[in-house]
Amino acid sequence: MKIFIGADHRGYPLKEALEAYLLEKGHTIEDKGAFELNPTDDYPDFAYPVAKAVAEDSSARGILLCGSGMGMDVVANKVRGVRATVGYSKDAIHHARAHDDINVITLASDVLSEEEVKSFVDTFLTTDLDEGERHRRRLEKVRVIEEKEMK
Repeated sequence: MKIFIGADHRGYPLKEALEAYLLEKGHTIEDKGAFELNPTDDYPDFAYPVAKAVAEDSSARGILLCGSGMGMDVVANKVRGVRATVGYSKDAIHHARAHDDINVITLASDVLSEEEVKSFVDTFLTTDLDEGERHRRRLEKVRVIEEKEMK
């Protein structure tokens, strides 16, 4: 799978470990930065390129890491076509993929271990959308709101 990945300084060490893990599993990774540990960098500089790339490639997924996951989530959801959420448990991530068709996950490097991040990302990448009518209906409503508000 094609994966776009990005992190600020707080997520940088986990991003590096996660990227190696995903390459080992055979995924194609495009790293959108940070490319070095810089304590003064800003999360929007990495969240936006990942979100934009995912919006332009419907078969790709995005992974963003920062201290809380929340700043990255805010930025990613400003891009039309992106459905991002903070991943805080395997069950929540499974639900978000299956019901809400998230295509970007944001992760909190301040509170998650490397093993938790790997497990959460595995769930994110292997869970398919539930094509049930109620999920399609809800996603269509989200699309209509997006079209209306993100002109």
